[in-house]
Amino acid sequence: MDAAMVTAIAALIGGTLSGAGVMYGSRGANRAARESSAVTGFDSLTGRLEARLEKAEAKEAAAEARAAAAELEIARLRLLVQQLGGTP
Repeated sequence: MDAAMVTAIAALIGGTLSGAGVMYGSRGANRAARESSAVTGFDSLTGRLEARLEKAEAKEAAAEARAAAAELEIARLRLLVQQLGGTP
């Protein structure tokens, strides 16, 4: 084998190995991008769910306050009916 043949074979092997390296590196970068996208999406979803939970808890607290006010009003009206001689 002469030097030209060795150089050609080395170029073929080097090109193949560098192509494989680029392909492997690209696969890793794509995987990292997908994982980053998934984490970002998960964080976004978690934030939206937490906001909805806070909103629902606020609505529940408001409903409980209205119910307590209604129970107090009922108790007041029953007392008034009893004071007037009726039966509630």
